[in-house]
Amino acid sequence: MLKTRALSALALAPPALLAAWYGGYPFALMVAIAAALMCWEWHRIACGGFGYAARAAALLCFAASLLAVSAPEMALYAVGGAVLVSVLLVCPVPGRRAWSGLGALYIGLPSLALVWLRGAPDHGAATVWWLLLVVWATDIGAYAFGRLIGGPLLMPRVSPKKTWAGLLGGMLCAALVGIGVAVAEQLSGVIWVAFASAILAVVAQAGDLLESWVKRRWGVKDSSNIIPGHGGVLDRVDGLLSAAITVAALTLVTGKAVLIWQ
Repeated sequence: MLKTRALSALALAPPALLAAWYGGYPFALMVAIAAALMCWEWHRIACGGFGYAARAAALLCFAASLLAVSAPEMALYAVGGAVLVSVLLVCPVPGRRAWSGLGALYIGLPSLALVWLRGAPDHGAATVWWLLLVVWATDIGAYAFGRLIGGPLLMPRVSPKKTWAGLLGGMLCAALVGIGVAVAEQLSGVIWVAFASAILAVVAQAGDLLESWVKRRWGVKDSSNIIPGHGGVLDRVDGLLSAAITVAALTLVTGKAVLIWQ
């Protein structure tokens, strides 16, 4: 399984980094495809199938990711539409319309945020590269330190394998990646970027735990089996979703890229 996971990661990471470097519609298209797949996976978990609500949410989240390149306000309307139709249209399992709407919001806003961050004239490419690398480093560090050290579990009722040692290891690896990004981008606040990266690791782990809680609530192990050794798209980018929306919100509020805060 570890070999399969490593091979899948090696196959997926270069296209993601290349699309992030190129930006524009190629990056937005990659995000849009991922968003549509995540909508399918979410409704598979929470609603037991891919009904009208899921199809509508997938199409609108796909559209929102593309619209975010040149029309962010329209992209927000598309996400709002995805939430609305997800709630109004019939979910295959009675009583789960609210979950359908939450899924559209949970997937749509972070997808829009990623494309919006990449399009920012102020360190847009660097911010997205930083996000991707920090989240990956967090996952790798948490896995490695958790396996090597073990110890007390972080939230055993939600995720029976995540440990405090893994969280701290993920934060350390994220901080080291942050230093690398700061040096490569010739940023003056190296210590700040390292600190922000460690905090972002906590945010990413929180996103991971949130998705684990949703899966556990509905008795599902993986969101899908579309990625060999990793499960589904949601299983791979749950931390990125929480990290992206956090960084986008901070950037929007301050009007300044998080990487150059001092």
